Amino acid sequence: MQLDPKKLTPMPGYVLVEPAEKATQTAGGIYLPDNASDKPQAGTVIAVGESIWESGVKEVKSPVKVGDAVVYKKWGGNDVKMGTIEYQFLKFEDILAVIK
Repeated sequence: MQLDPKKLTPMPGYVLVEPAEKATQTAGGIYLPDNASDKPQAGTVIAVGESIWESGVKEVKSPVKVGDAVVYKKWGGNDVKMGTIEYQFLKFEDILAVIK
């Protein structure tokens, strides 16, 4: 089954992010092998899940909206490959900043 990221709705408390492309070349022009570059920590929000309830009392709304460019924790989230792109499902709390 082929998944379409635009037809997915993350579970409450999660967002779906398309990571920015990994650097394949250094500023000095040296090409990097796939295993030498760091895991991306920035990307674009593709879909947003509903709010969650903290301790059943306080509503926690998504800090982002579809289309936002974000920075997130290096090892946060779960990778899911759809087609040729590896997307990430991130918890609201894994998002560190919105890029303006």
